[in-house]
Amino acid sequence: MKNFFSFKNVFSPKLLSSLRSYNKERFVQDLIAGMIVAVVAIPLAIAFGISSGVGPTEGLVTAIIAGFIISAFGGSKVQIGGPTGAFIVIIYGIIQQHGLAGLLIATIMAGILLIFMGLFKLGNVIKFVPYPVIVGFTAGIAVTIFSTQMNDLFGMGIQDAPADFIHKWICYFEHWRDINWWAFAVGIASLLIIIFSTKINKKIPGSLVAIVLMTLVVWLLREFGGITSITTIGDLYTLPSGMPAPHLPALNLAEGETWLNLVQDLFPSAFTIAMLGAIESLLSAMVADGVIGDKHNSNTELIAQGIANVVTPFFGGIPATGAIARTMANINNGGRTPVAGIVHAAMLLLVLLCFGPLVGMIPMACLAGVLIVVSYNMSGWRSFVWLAKAPKSDFIVMLVTFILTVIFDLTIAIEVGLLLAVILFLKRTNEATVIRSFSDEIDPTHQNDIRLHGNDLEKLHIPPHTEVYEIDGPYFFGIANKFDELSQRMGSEGQKVRILRMRKVSFMDSTGIHNLEQLYLRSKRCGMTLVLSGVNEHVYRTLEKSGLVDMIGKENVRNHINGALARAEELVKENV
Repeated sequence: MKNFFSFKNVFSPKLLSSLRSYNKERFVQDLIAGMIVAVVAIPLAIAFGISSGVGPTEGLVTAIIAGFIISAFGGSKVQIGGPTGAFIVIIYGIIQQHGLAGLLIATIMAGILLIFMGLFKLGNVIKFVPYPVIVGFTAGIAVTIFSTQMNDLFGMGIQDAPADFIHKWICYFEHWRDINWWAFAVGIASLLIIIFSTKINKKIPGSLVAIVLMTLVVWLLREFGGITSITTIGDLYTLPSGMPAPHLPALNLAEGETWLNLVQDLFPSAFTIAMLGAIESLLSAMVADGVIGDKHNSNTELIAQGIANVVTPFFGGIPATGAIARTMANINNGGRTPVAGIVHAAMLLLVLLCFGPLVGMIPMACLAGVLIVVSYNMSGWRSFVWLAKAPKSDFIVMLVTFILTVIFDLTIAIEVGLLLAVILFLKRTNEATVIRSFSDEIDPTHQNDIRLHGNDLEKLHIPPHTEVYEIDGPYFFGIANKFDELSQRMGSEGQKVRILRMRKVSFMDSTGIHNLEQLYLRSKRCGMTLVLSGVNEHVYRTLEKSGLVDMIGKENVRNHINGALARAEELVKENV
């Protein structure tokens, strides 16, 4: 218990270990990598901030503060943190319902949840989220992000477009006459530049090339062509000349509402943010480990993500997590320690302080093009197609999660997706677990009994008035009821001993214990003695703690079938 709650065991930032053998050559590599990653992050941070319903400043602030904290305190050497596309949908929904203050409070709550997840060593548990669920909601998020960009791509100028997917597209079709063809041309040109520039030069991000070129084109059209209908960031947002001062998020409570009511209302959203942040950051860290040959500390990473999400809202920032694309850009450009992530945050701060007016000149249609490419890369359509060929149950889980993400929201999608995955897992486990019965003899050549009895291939004869049953699989709530139904039909008239082989029962839960107790009581009422065989050490301790060992009798709990059969003979003789 002491080791479980040891802070040292769960929080060991990689920065500390990396600096022990740090040198000038490594710093130069990290410096270059950090600067390049910052170039990649600038358009993405701005685009994610705007698409989330806040603004470019909030996106940059998040990338700066969260990026610094995640690198300085995280459990991965190369993880780059910041705003990501996965949060766009949930952030937009929270703002629509609770305003910006509600979002900031939900983000702080999510940060606290992430810290506790790390402290209680839940980092490894997150990895068990089923792959179909991840593919489903990731593809759903990608489709949702794509749909949110149509307004800016076509330059429709729709104010307060509906948040839900169906009504959003209805609104788009109702405003098709408002298409700004100049803005549409800028958006399409941006898409083409991003797609084809990487084929020319992979070092320079296509999104940055598109933004620089399209910003220049739009400026020229305004100054010399008199075309002012192409909306830019500066037309919609006021960009500050410095870093926002930290401040407490305003509660903005409605009449009669308490802070506790607000927390209760925001908890589902906070939980979704925490889950998304945990999953995306740990997936990114695992991918990075495979490339650099390192092993991240998942619990430390969760704590760092939590700290970042607690601190960032005080500066007006939005939820942040590990970003796979930026992390890979860091690795590919030589970044091997958290210093690269810190350099990336410093460069973004420089952009915010010195180049705010230039950021304001970026056309919205160009950012739409950037995010459309992001949504395509995020969609994982190849995994989607692959799962279509996988077992039908996995495809159903993925498809349901995808549809719920697109039509409803991420909270419902994750909850239902995980529930379906659990149900299907229990179904498969239930089908895989076999309960056998033996009446006359046990063949040691069957089911690897030969390992227990050596070279003696003589069949084990079951004493008269004895029945033997074997459970092949875990004895938990998904199986216990199945065995309970079977046990109620067990027993022939005149039987004195019931042997239950448990050599392949790896663990038992409370339902299994309860059902075993009921089996003992039914056997006792029928005048039968229950004998357990092959109980492993872990299961024995569980039975001992529950009091079942004392109830059944220690003499009736045997290590192997030979002892159980010998005990059965003794009991039969006693009752003759």
